[in-house]
Amino acid sequence: MMPSGTKVKEVGTTMETTIVERKKQTFSGSVARFRELGLLGFILVLCTLVQLRNPSFLTLENVNDLMTNTAILSILAVGMMLVIVTRGIDLSIGATLALSGMIAALTVSKFPELHPLLAIVIGTAVGLACGIVLGFLVSRFGILPIIATLGMMNVFRGLTFMASGGKWVSAHQMPGSFKSIATGSILGVNTLIFIAIVTYIVFYYFISHTRTGRQIYAVGSNPESAKISGINNEKILWLVYSIMGGLSGLAGVLWVSKFASAQGDTAMGYELSVIAACVLGGVSIAGGSGKISGIILGSILLGILNNALPLINVSPFWQTGIQGSIILVAVIINALVKRGVDRNNLMRRKI
Repeated sequence: MMPSGTKVKEVGTTMETTIVERKKQTFSGSVARFRELGLLGFILVLCTLVQLRNPSFLTLENVNDLMTNTAILSILAVGMMLVIVTRGIDLSIGATLALSGMIAALTVSKFPELHPLLAIVIGTAVGLACGIVLGFLVSRFGILPIIATLGMMNVFRGLTFMASGGKWVSAHQMPGSFKSIATGSILGVNTLIFIAIVTYIVFYYFISHTRTGRQIYAVGSNPESAKISGINNEKILWLVYSIMGGLSGLAGVLWVSKFASAQGDTAMGYELSVIAACVLGGVSIAGGSGKISGIILGSILLGILNNALPLINVSPFWQTGIQGSIILVAVIINALVKRGVDRNNLMRRKI
């Protein structure tokens, strides 16, 4: 028979262990809950330091340029977030953007009187078609997203060169109405920024208040359980890649309008910047986790880095290294937060 003193010690040890575990649970839960607030704080501190180094950073003109340059990145980050949430990746968005922008540019150069909205529709439709094909390969044939998107990236890039005959579409070949898409304004707000804001509002409602939006997260969190519960996983995967394609097509038209140039190598490697914005915003590469507020802050942070580092005379050789280091820190934080959340869930089941 075990002495009563031993039982008291065991009970005491168990209580101490439970208290420690609950403290860990509270801490990791707090980190996960207020991650966006910490990211916002980091952005504010970074802006303050850059402003002290170069007073022209927070001028109205520079801030407007920063937001305009970030608008296209942030639009693409919305689609990439949905893809990553479903445990996928899309490496073809730069090529899709280039193909859509090139076809839109070739169209308006041939038909100068074409309304800018029709050019946007044409570019978006091309991107949507690319996304539908890609989604079909991933969902129907079960091809790994990284393999399917890598292969189609080369296909779309090749189609871009074929459509243009290897030539550029320059500014003087584009009508002023098309170039004014990026320079114009709606309700006093730059068109690119306005479109980005509308995109975020629409997709915030979509993922937060619609059944399909919740199903996307369910598929990413646990595909097997989602399938058992009656969710059509193939349909969800096809949908997110189609959305990504459509947003890439929209971004292609905006890109060509902004830079007044359509080239075969447009946005080459840009998909890595979009993925980086998502990672900085707390989107988990493991799937099932990501917030609109997070990717907004992630896109802004990446935009600030691209804008601020040249202003404070940081060597171009260091700029990429600094950005990479910040992204690596964000990945580590995401991993720690995910581990803490998983531990919290396990503790709740035990309790």
